[in-house]
Amino acid sequence: MEIITLPVTAFAQNCRIVICKKTRKATVVDPGGDADKIITELAKYDLTPDCILLTHGHLDHVGAAKILSDHFSIDIVGPHKDELFWFDALPMQAQMFGFKPVTPFTPTHWLSGGDIFSVGELRFEIRHCPGHTPGHIVFYEPTHGVVFVGDVIFKGSVGRTDFPKGDAQQLLESIKKHILTLPEETRILSGHGPDTKVVTERISNPFISGKFG
Repeated sequence: MEIITLPVTAFAQNCRIVICKKTRKATVVDPGGDADKIITELAKYDLTPDCILLTHGHLDHVGAAKILSDHFSIDIVGPHKDELFWFDALPMQAQMFGFKPVTPFTPTHWLSGGDIFSVGELRFEIRHCPGHTPGHIVFYEPTHGVVFVGDVIFKGSVGRTDFPKGDAQQLLESIKKHILTLPEETRILSGHGPDTKVVTERISNPFISGKFG
């Protein structure tokens, strides 16, 4: 697995280009905006993505998804169907966050917890992690020990829960069940900020340390 991290938009959202080294199949995880920047980066490595993967429906994670989908004629996959209301509200989100107007769209395929989604020889286990948003999912690739967590957890922090249908207790339960149970050296790739590891957050994250055995 090769991962290219490309911060996009004024929110410095970590868009990830994920490549299966053996097959050169690739996907774009959470293209939050700056579509031209993402397309240029893909061209630099002579990559044509097979699909777009989304962790949740907040605009800073999905803002360039439709443009990329149309440009490459590829599917938009994920998140969980409980996220539909956020996609319906994309114009409102654009106004709220100061983005350019965005036309609502719906992912090609929804995902559920327990699903497996493959890109080349990479096999992503889908884990439904509500709390930040109700349909938030994470993508865990066990062979390479990496989990793409969107806005569920960050280095030293956790996702906000003050948006519509956010739930702080549910978020902590999701982290306990689906993140902290992963092998300790699993790399956590968050939607904002630096990467971290499960063991680091288990020990030192002030929002969750001491809460779990």
